[in-house]
Amino acid sequence: MIYLDNAASTQIHGEVLDAMLPYLKEQFGNPSSIHRYGRLGQKAIGKARKEVAKLINAEPSEILFTSGGTESNNTALRGIGKKNPNSRIITSLIEHDAILEPCKNLEKDGFDVVYLPVDKFGLVDPATLENNLNENTSLVSIMFGNNEVGTIEPISEIAKICRKRNIIFHTDAVQAVGKIPIDVKELGIDLLSMSSHKINGPKGVGALYVKNGISIDPIILGGGQEKGLRSGTENVANIVGFGKACEIARLNLVNNISKMTELRNHLSNKILKEISSVTLNGDPDKRLPNNVHLTFLGVNGEDLLIKLDENGVAASTGSACSVHIQKASHVLQAMGFSHEQITGSLRLTVGISNTIEEMDETVKILKTVVEELRAVSPFKEKYSF
Repeated sequence: MIYLDNAASTQIHGEVLDAMLPYLKEQFGNPSSIHRYGRLGQKAIGKARKEVAKLINAEPSEILFTSGGTESNNTALRGIGKKNPNSRIITSLIEHDAILEPCKNLEKDGFDVVYLPVDKFGLVDPATLENNLNENTSLVSIMFGNNEVGTIEPISEIAKICRKRNIIFHTDAVQAVGKIPIDVKELGIDLLSMSSHKINGPKGVGALYVKNGISIDPIILGGGQEKGLRSGTENVANIVGFGKACEIARLNLVNNISKMTELRNHLSNKILKEISSVTLNGDPDKRLPNNVHLTFLGVNGEDLLIKLDENGVAASTGSACSVHIQKASHVLQAMGFSHEQITGSLRLTVGISNTIEEMDETVKILKTVVEELRAVSPFKEKYSF
């Protein structure tokens, strides 16, 4: 199989697995215990916290470990919301469901949630954001890089606007952390969500960066772990793995960006050159280095996925978190796509272990599969394939 669904999840790095194993075997103690086993676990968590912080230029004390991006997003939204009841929260129409669903829930609790539109590339207009701010706005949450089309939002400009009005700014950076440089201090970010399994770490662990001085209420109560902000016995092995994944990503960031960009461009350029009636979606320049999102006119994306899988290529049409809910992509709808364009979409996301040879083989398979599907397409007379 050629794996091109790295936006959904990545293969765990060998060094990450090696770092985790001792905490699944010999060093199995509860990190809250005061004996040697517990102290070793707590020390390992502290080391991992430092590595996560280094990746985004934060302080270790600003890293709150969670179960992943979804919990981090919920903690940010509800943690700020509980301190500011019935306030205004501003987000965008193209956010991940881990933002949109909590926002819908907050609306039921009396919050005024504003969903900003985007342009045809999936970009939020900072001026539109500014026009929607009012004295009752407590939080702005705009994603760093879109999980479907890969567009990178104007985070620095948005943060500057929020800072000027003393409004807390959160960004869901699950798809961006470890793939592009992120400096929370330089950008002026207050809260940032991240996830381990998007950067070759284990599933089931992530973190929320909470800038020193920002106060949030916990949404999980119990034994008071993570400074009382996230109770529950820490998953030491996964946290250690996440820390190691962040260290590897930081040390190899420049090389990884270069490699993924080369693979991405090679793949997209070859597809656009060799297959007719295909368009690249998302911003052509302001995009994540691993993302290729395309529309194949006259082809159903689900059929395309099945055929690709049968021929040895793993891909997706969008968010893996929404695959069991049969609905049109809210991201592409917000970008103004027609139903036909939405149903013909395909997301190919490369990773650090992919090769140029795999890109060439993928295009070869795609050409064959698309030709087969278009031959029986009800739109074959509409387009000159």
